[in-house]
Amino acid sequence: MKQRYNELIKIINEADYNYHTLDKPTITDQEYDSLLRELFEIEENHPELIRDDSPTQRAGGQILEGFNKITHQKPMLSLSDVFNYDEIRLFDERIKKEHIKPEYICEQKIDGLSVSLIYEKGILKSGATRGNGIVGEDITNNVKTIKTIPLKINKPIDIEVRGEIYMSKKVFNKINAERIKNGLEPFLNTRNLAAGSIRQLDSKIAAQRKLDSFIYHLPNPEDFSLKTHYEALEFMKSLGFKINPNNKKFNNIEDLINYIEYEKAKRPTLNYDIDGLVIKLNNIDDQFKMGYTAKYPKWATAYKFPAETVLTKLKDVAFTVGRTGQITPNAILDPVIVAGSKISRATLHNIGYIKEKDLRIGDIISIHKAGDVIPEVVSPIISRRTGTEKEVEMITNCPICNTLLKQTNSKIDYFCPNNNCPARNIEGLIHFVSREAMNIEGLGEAIIEDFYNMGFIKNILDIYNLKNHQNDLIELEGFGKKSVSNLINSIEKSKSKPLENLLMGLGIKGIGEKTAKILAKKYQNIDNLINATFNDLITIKDVGNVLANNICEYFKNEDNLNLIKELKKLGINMKTNIKKLNENKYFTGKKFVITGTLSNIKRNELKKIIENYNGEVSESVSSKTDVVIVGENPGSKYDKAINLNIEIWNDEKINQILNEL
Repeated sequence: MKQRYNELIKIINEADYNYHTLDKPTITDQEYDSLLRELFEIEENHPELIRDDSPTQRAGGQILEGFNKITHQKPMLSLSDVFNYDEIRLFDERIKKEHIKPEYICEQKIDGLSVSLIYEKGILKSGATRGNGIVGEDITNNVKTIKTIPLKINKPIDIEVRGEIYMSKKVFNKINAERIKNGLEPFLNTRNLAAGSIRQLDSKIAAQRKLDSFIYHLPNPEDFSLKTHYEALEFMKSLGFKINPNNKKFNNIEDLINYIEYEKAKRPTLNYDIDGLVIKLNNIDDQFKMGYTAKYPKWATAYKFPAETVLTKLKDVAFTVGRTGQITPNAILDPVIVAGSKISRATLHNIGYIKEKDLRIGDIISIHKAGDVIPEVVSPIISRRTGTEKEVEMITNCPICNTLLKQTNSKIDYFCPNNNCPARNIEGLIHFVSREAMNIEGLGEAIIEDFYNMGFIKNILDIYNLKNHQNDLIELEGFGKKSVSNLINSIEKSKSKPLENLLMGLGIKGIGEKTAKILAKKYQNIDNLINATFNDLITIKDVGNVLANNICEYFKNEDNLNLIKELKKLGINMKTNIKKLNENKYFTGKKFVITGTLSNIKRNELKKIIENYNGEVSESVSSKTDVVIVGENPGSKYDKAINLNIEIWNDEKINQILNEL
């Protein structure tokens, strides 16, 4: 019996490998079902024989209450992204600067879910998601349902491999066809469905979803005497893992770029989704030489495909009112899936944008996701016009309060001049309580709108008088004594926010977080700013004529001055904590980027010092950067500074400057 049992496992596992991994079936479906049924019967009568690598363990059935955590043996780092061919060439140049003659492996970037698989003595022991890169979720039971992931590999060794779990388009389309047939909403994309399937607490559901895998990374190739990434791929293939057949070697970056063009064209014909290509140094010693940043390996990068563009119908244009009164036209679209998301609206910015693109209601238009994030209308498809399309007319009155609209001085935008327009007021209140401004927790957009409509909050002052309505608020659905108490405490806490937060919250046109800090540092308190003249303001860096005029106009308005007066009475702080310091030859007027770990000062502390001396700290290096401050493990920002010939200060230089202050 035991001999037959072991024989059945061997035959079925080989059949699974030939069918699912090699796509070369060796037995008929009828034979396969007969062998599997025989295996089930033996295990039912002799449970003591059941092996971890038995094909029956793929069926699923165990229902978990939640996922345990698994700490990765080595961090699962993400890859840096590049979006054009010039950035790929820069990647190549950085490697060559290290005196490396590069050979690259180019791999398809599978749009799925990263997984780490651990085998002990050749038997699968655990599968984990990437998680935060350090700790992932234990998805072992669901991983076992994937037939291209071997339960037992071809050598009795301890090993970790990493790859991608995905869903084929064929399976995805079949699942959606069934859902539509049953009157259910179809799933949006293969990646989300694959990720949702692998995280099912009931492994039977995961088994039904017929997930697939490609293995592409061996974290410790040197332990197996492997010299190249390509050798590692072949080694993992020999162990029984499914390796993507489209991996290619290149010695020339231009040949690699040409291959990307070929892969772009081939993308629609693949039975799985890819969102780019991954470029890796092939030689393992070269990988070690390039090393890592805190987040990424320096020896690899991912080229992301441009945003997907699709066609849909422009059904109508709706106009909305922002907090400053600006009127924004929005495209109302026939719902369409763009880069995996359902889109039914997109901003049209202003009437000039509509006229420039010659958009008409009823047009078939192309849209894409700008930066794969924001839906953007590209253009109308003129050839699809039927003559029934209508030109978009600019409205003359506010869509909320019906006040006659006015044009801005630039003649580009229209705005509602009614300061008491409900839409303007609601947007202004939402802005005032936002994280960047007064940061009042518990007053989200929906609650502000509800409180406005109920009459509890009609203006900023009402926020600070909400404590007078506690008994009424407790009676509202979704509120209780504790939540109302927390809200009132958060409102009281906001009173101590520094001047820059208040300036941000007041909604003066053109004042963002950065400008608010500049003004607070310059004037120290609200009264000094109120008394500042136009000529005073335009001398400040980053404050031009338009912004200076906006500030002056705001503080000329009696209603605004009364608001400031009443806020003072309520105990709202009107001063900044930022010290007004003298100019400094090292920091004043310069733009800095800080990268790496500094030995004697924390990054945030150094940032405050630079800003207090009227310097500016940015997150990214550009041609406008004056100085890059470099600590230990500086990363790609250091490389970019070198490429752009930007001045670099090290730890020693910073310590010397700080000692002079």
